[in-house]
Amino acid sequence: MPLPHPIRFGANYVPSAGWFHSWLDLSPDAVRRDFADLAGIGLDHVRIFPIWPWLQPNRAVIRRSGVDDLLTVIDIAAEFGLSVAVDLLQGHLSSFDFLPSWVLTWHRRSLFTDPDVRDGLAAYAAAVAGAVAGRGNVFAVTLGNEVNNLYPANPTTPEASTRWAAELIDVVRAAAPGLLSLHSLYDATWYDPAHPFHPADNVDLGDLTTVHSWVFNGVSAVDGPLGPATVTHADYLVELAAATSLDPARPVWLQEVGAPRPDVPEADAPAFVRATLEAVTANPALWGVTWWCSHDLDRSLADFPDREYDLGLFTVGHRAKPAAAELASAIEECRRAARPAARRPALLCDVDLRAEPERRAEVAPGSAFHTEWVRLRQAGPLAIVTTGRADDAGHLSARGIDAVLTQA
Repeated sequence: MPLPHPIRFGANYVPSAGWFHSWLDLSPDAVRRDFADLAGIGLDHVRIFPIWPWLQPNRAVIRRSGVDDLLTVIDIAAEFGLSVAVDLLQGHLSSFDFLPSWVLTWHRRSLFTDPDVRDGLAAYAAAVAGAVAGRGNVFAVTLGNEVNNLYPANPTTPEASTRWAAELIDVVRAAAPGLLSLHSLYDATWYDPAHPFHPADNVDLGDLTTVHSWVFNGVSAVDGPLGPATVTHADYLVELAAATSLDPARPVWLQEVGAPRPDVPEADAPAFVRATLEAVTANPALWGVTWWCSHDLDRSLADFPDREYDLGLFTVGHRAKPAAAELASAIEECRRAARPAARRPALLCDVDLRAEPERRAEVAPGSAFHTEWVRLRQAGPLAIVTTGRADDAGHLSARGIDAVLTQA
């Protein structure tokens, strides 16, 4: 098994001034202040979120000035040595959906199934991906931020969801052949038996797998803010993804992870950061970690869920919070240490998430399988292997698995 590459560390960029509404009147100096914060704690990349309806307000119109603003933010990131991943469809951000008027009101039609909408999206994806591909510090284009959050308002089926993502990834690859093309889904994909976005989509479509780890999904209720289930949840999702992929070498990007209140009280946030990173960075499948998020949300802005206001590594006044200091320390230690190829046992899972998505509840937080994995994980790194892979010696070896355990 080859030695894994160094782990990437970054932040999902939430502007400190004006939240994402700041795209409406971009201030380059404000962006510089924000990126100086992030570079100062040792991060190497940012994931940025231009707002789709402000770039494509009509199906036949893509605003050049909006694209230019996006390029300005990318160029400012380069000033601070930060590489950039760009998300296309926003889509869903911090409980709000941003959709253009041409898919709403009496025009209402599903993003995932309507052919005219999909043609418009293809034009948008090609234009934006093609524009950012010319910047040397851009490394990835993601179709959108948790696009499955736009269901059920936009009806779809598993077959339509797969086809929609596959077609747009092909568009991005054609427009930006040198960049990673990615599909981003929140964890209903892994845990909800009826969800029309399936685990196989996440591990088959795009150039690497992305997972988003949020402990308010029920994990923190299992054992509290610093319990083993909570602090290993990110590692558990990375393992589910690695176990579901047909490619044993396919990397997994922990594209979102954060310390949400009240699930993780402010006083426990540094310990949560440390324990989460210690667990997940031991996973040989891990490509990188991107913290949610860079900056807090100004409480003068109304109507957000309360947990959204305090997720930042920095306050709106640019003060580094204790979680940021802990993240910086953990990153420095991780970069100093060699990253050996891990050898570890695996727990056998009899749910084939590729073929049996209707059984997803059997691996959800608090399930018998998850409970046993958490118990065994306390002794050290623990892979997951599905029944169909348990006898494939080459696949197991490629993933660094040296023994297969069964549930007690």
